[in-house]
Amino acid sequence: MDIVQLVIGILLYFVLFFSIAFLLNMLLRSTWFMAFVYPVIIFLIVDDFSFGNYFTDPSWAFPRVFSMITDLKLFDILILSGGFAGTIAAGIVIRMLRKSGYQMF
Repeated sequence: MDIVQLVIGILLYFVLFFSIAFLLNMLLRSTWFMAFVYPVIIFLIVDDFSFGNYFTDPSWAFPRVFSMITDLKLFDILILSGGFAGTIAAGIVIRMLRKSGYQMF
């Protein structure tokens, strides 16, 4: 993977998850909701099996997804970390806006 692709990937994931987290935090009136949901989204991005396997066969699904996460390359980890940074930044922005007196819904 090229360094340009890495920077663009990090930026895209940051903007994507910042906007999703900002909207969810604004609509649900909870500042850190998306930061807690982000690990579940990571499971869904990394795994290669059905979401139903987490409920029908959790003793097989969770160890497999954890091993897949540990097998990620550095570039993948950096890109996914950019998305997590976007969710954290959205929580900080929402908190600062509410502290400044802006009422969102």
